[in-house]
Amino acid sequence: MEQDPSRSSNLKLPVLDRRNFITALGGAAAVATMSSEAKADALEMHLNDALNSSKKTFPSVAEVNAQINTRPYRRGVGKLFAGQEGNVGYLPAMPSNPTLIDFIRLRLDGSRDHCLQSAHLAKSRGMDDEVVLACLLHDLPMSLMRSEHGFWSAQLFEPYVSERTTFAIRHHASLRFFPDEDAGYEYPDLYRNMFGEDYVPPPHMQAEYKMVRAHRWYMAPRLVTVNDLYSFDPNVKVELGEFEDIIGRHFRQPKEGLGLDGSRVAHMWRTIANPDSPL
Repeated sequence: MEQDPSRSSNLKLPVLDRRNFITALGGAAAVATMSSEAKADALEMHLNDALNSSKKTFPSVAEVNAQINTRPYRRGVGKLFAGQEGNVGYLPAMPSNPTLIDFIRLRLDGSRDHCLQSAHLAKSRGMDDEVVLACLLHDLPMSLMRSEHGFWSAQLFEPYVSERTTFAIRHHASLRFFPDEDAGYEYPDLYRNMFGEDYVPPPHMQAEYKMVRAHRWYMAPRLVTVNDLYSFDPNVKVELGEFEDIIGRHFRQPKEGLGLDGSRVAHMWRTIANPDSPL
């Protein structure tokens, strides 16, 4: 049955209190240091939190789908390529032999703060280095692609990290749809808002979960979900330097630079480095 786009008007979003929002982020000075992507993520989280605290009601899948033609972009596209609040901006130049740290600072900043906080949480809880690195890397490629981002992320990093870290990154995204009370993971209300309260994971995702649940490395991606923060805490400032040692020991940085090493994913790194190329 064709969906009536007017149904999307039934979704009542909370009114944004600009002053409270800025205060929650640490004040105007803190907001001034945030990238536009980080501000957009913080706003989305703030509105979702406000919606959840006011009433525990969530849209249906049909209502979520009815909003598709109300946006000038598709939700699955990476933030590096589509301006979700106005036009895109100019990007800083990349070094001639770019490292992972260069990419995190200059291109993969859309989910950078989120990943830094998740990795910091995992490290503070005593997780091993492979899991901490997976937490640091797991959502960074959402700047490239949000849909199926676990697989995109794993593909991008696979030549440079351990097999277990790759496994954790690849499967964390699907595991988020399946709660595990024993591991301390609950299904987040954020997903009920994003996908619809009656959303059911598709068969391929259910098959993936069944496979991963029986795998000897199940806890690696599960620990990524446990430490995957679903809100941005403006009071926690995590610096990338905290993880330079882990990156140095567990990320195989090519001397030629990422995108220039002839690997099977070099084209992906070059795409991220130069997203304004028309071909």
